[in-house]
Amino acid sequence: MKIVHTIKALNEQLADVKYKALVPTMGNLHEGHLRLMDAAHSKSQLHKGISIASIFVNRLQFGPHEDFDRYPRTLENDCALLAKRGCDLVFAPDESELYPEPQTYKVSPPPDLADILEGHFRPGFFTGVCTVVMKLFSLIQPQSAIFGKKDYQQLMIIKKMVKQFNLPIDILGLDTLRADDGLALSSRNGYLSIEERLKAVELYQSIQNLAQLIKARATHGIELCQESEKKLKGAGWAVDYISLCHQSDLSLCTPSSKGNWVVLAAAKIGKTRLIDNIEINF
Repeated sequence: MKIVHTIKALNEQLADVKYKALVPTMGNLHEGHLRLMDAAHSKSQLHKGISIASIFVNRLQFGPHEDFDRYPRTLENDCALLAKRGCDLVFAPDESELYPEPQTYKVSPPPDLADILEGHFRPGFFTGVCTVVMKLFSLIQPQSAIFGKKDYQQLMIIKKMVKQFNLPIDILGLDTLRADDGLALSSRNGYLSIEERLKAVELYQSIQNLAQLIKARATHGIELCQESEKKLKGAGWAVDYISLCHQSDLSLCTPSSKGNWVVLAAAKIGKTRLIDNIEINF
């Protein structure tokens, strides 16, 4: 496995490569990331190409009071894990390499998709995500890129960005990987205390129960979402949202809604903010 830190070195490694499968990450990798790399490795093997992981903590997607400075940088361990999963190339630039001057040109997704849910509570987040992903796509020019469904809204926004810009990239979304108790794997789980980690599964249990009730009753579930939010708050959570949306565009479901739905949730336990989702397919 090769590790490069500059765009020049990246270009040298990619000069004669015909197929590239990319997994963009911010590092601090867990098994969920590694499953994405497994998929990238399989795609690259199938097409006689290479699998690539990018590792870059992107300042543009952090708000002024979020955890950019304390986000774990674990490059050496990340590279060791990636090497074991068949990764061929790691691109790990520093900030001055990827942003040699202030990034005043940015990719801003439409407000009806980017300013709801996560975007409502983290203003500008998806502009930061789209800008860095577009830059990585421009530099690496992958034929496929793999993301996790845990970041459901992010995956949808990236898919739509790729479609609107006519980028020749196949965007793959893999199901959320969970711990034995159901908690979605996340780099931010490392912030949880022992007691908080035990309680953290309550978020998944809440939306899992909610999804089962909605599907059983075949109802829009607005009241059920409100009940779930109230129960979580009563258990000590600070809830940002529990929403029932269309899978197609994340618009809120109504009693007359058709098609498949998704429950999306975000809440804090202690100082750690967790997100999760469950698809409801009829």
